[in-house]
Amino acid sequence: MTGVFAVQQIQSVDPLQPNQGLIGRAADLLRAGRLVGYPTETFYGLAADPRSPQAIEAIFAAKGRPERMALPLIAADRAAVCACVREFSDIAERLAAAFWPGALTLVLPASPSLPPRLLGGGQTVGIRISPNPVAGALARAFGGPIVATSANRSGQPAPMSALEVQEALGNDVALILDGGQSRGGQASTVLDLTCDPARVVRSGAVPLSAIEQILGRRLG
Repeated sequence: MTGVFAVQQIQSVDPLQPNQGLIGRAADLLRAGRLVGYPTETFYGLAADPRSPQAIEAIFAAKGRPERMALPLIAADRAAVCACVREFSDIAERLAAAFWPGALTLVLPASPSLPPRLLGGGQTVGIRISPNPVAGALARAFGGPIVATSANRSGQPAPMSALEVQEALGNDVALILDGGQSRGGQASTVLDLTCDPARVVRSGAVPLSAIEQILGRRLG
């Protein structure tokens, strides 16, 4: 988006040992309904408070995202995941033990406490625990899962740097945590565990063969 960027919108953060003061400031912005760009294990993400209608509307507007598309989440730990879902099955436990923290998003039955707008009108939520120290620290400081959609306009390439986030979204983002160039590559693998057998929604960074080995069966 065009326009004059906010002063000090991009803030450098140590990618391995993020400054807790800066992370705390970012978490405060999320609580205020603002959007924050941050690095993940794949691309740069766009964080928001998933329970804030104001923040969810801001994400859809900034990205130009179709309303039917749900927004995925990143959590700091298993307890935070379980607070957002109605059920965490034995299969989910096995996959989480094998691949979390990591680039595997599990689609699970959503807690009734999550806004329908976040879920794209459905009843499921995609969630993962990120191995990226900045993403994990932000979710932990916020005190619950954060939105984990890519920080770009819908249909455009996912950003690999803080500058690319700024160029794509401009002042729609209150703060961008600059942890350096992201790894890129493939986005997270998305696996829907609300159907039997489990369904691959998106192939990605975690190979299907590795998932099949844990499940003991092939995926369609």
